[in-house]
Amino acid sequence: MTFLIIVIVLAIVFDFINGFHDAANSIATVVSTKVLTPLQAVIWAAVFNFVAFWIFKLHVADAVSKIVKSDSVNLLVIASGLSAAIVWNLFTWWKGIPSSSSHTLIGGFAGAGIASGGFGAIDMSKVLPPIAFIVLAPVIGMIFSAVISVITMHISKRFNPSKVDNVFRRLQLVSAAAYSLGHGGNDAQKVMGVIAAALISQKIIPDIAHLPNWVPLGCYTAISFGTLFGGWRIIKTMGQKITKMRQFEGFAANTAGAITLFGTGAFGIPVSTTHVITGSIIGVGAVKRMSAVKWGVTRELMWAWILTIPVTGAIATLIYWVMNSVL
Repeated sequence: MTFLIIVIVLAIVFDFINGFHDAANSIATVVSTKVLTPLQAVIWAAVFNFVAFWIFKLHVADAVSKIVKSDSVNLLVIASGLSAAIVWNLFTWWKGIPSSSSHTLIGGFAGAGIASGGFGAIDMSKVLPPIAFIVLAPVIGMIFSAVISVITMHISKRFNPSKVDNVFRRLQLVSAAAYSLGHGGNDAQKVMGVIAAALISQKIIPDIAHLPNWVPLGCYTAISFGTLFGGWRIIKTMGQKITKMRQFEGFAANTAGAITLFGTGAFGIPVSTTHVITGSIIGVGAVKRMSAVKWGVTRELMWAWILTIPVTGAIATLIYWVMNSVL
């Protein structure tokens, strides 16, 4: 029971870190366009991270809980995966790299599962969709944001620029709230899935349908407080280094991100909110002109995305071997 409590605490700690690591995803656009101050923005995002509790079903949590097959899941596997995810998240936060907390967790859980039971321990039907969406998520976000940006530009041409700015300042609040809902409903659920796997492995619950309410409440609370704490090192990269944005472009990026997250959440596909919003920001920049996007920064981000799953998998494997030999 003591080890189970330690695993749950690790999961909640990761969820909190996920919140401040990915806070920039939710608020970078509204901060960079000066619609909200950084403090107002993190409060806004944190509130809607938590409101996701009442909106999203546990589709994503169910998918994550089954990444490692049940006969290979134990508390040591989960603790190793969570420890690796925390290490990589803190490292990338310290370096200001907007890597994927989602893929960090998936890579850590899968890596520890492989260390325990070999490659046969992994349910590839649960792992392949997140890997495919390393490419698909930013592309979908980019397409949606480009389309929304073009539509809003054509509509806005008929009106006074100052009135257009005022309208989109308000609309950006709505789109940021929608994105934060998607962020909470996607990322907090991944941690719920890991806790569910721990509870199932100890035969406390038979399946995720019997997940006690304190788990989602705890996870949504942790990610909300993490968002409130803020990830200021990453905000500059997301808000300014990729491309400069105006109010209607911030609205287009957040709306595209929200649509993508709501869609993938409905299908139970764990995707990276970082990848989604980055693709969406690139989309609005590319509509202006291709040179408006700083492709050098984008390439650096993509390398981080590609490396996240294998690196955290390797770290989790090492942690599992060490912990297994000690315990």
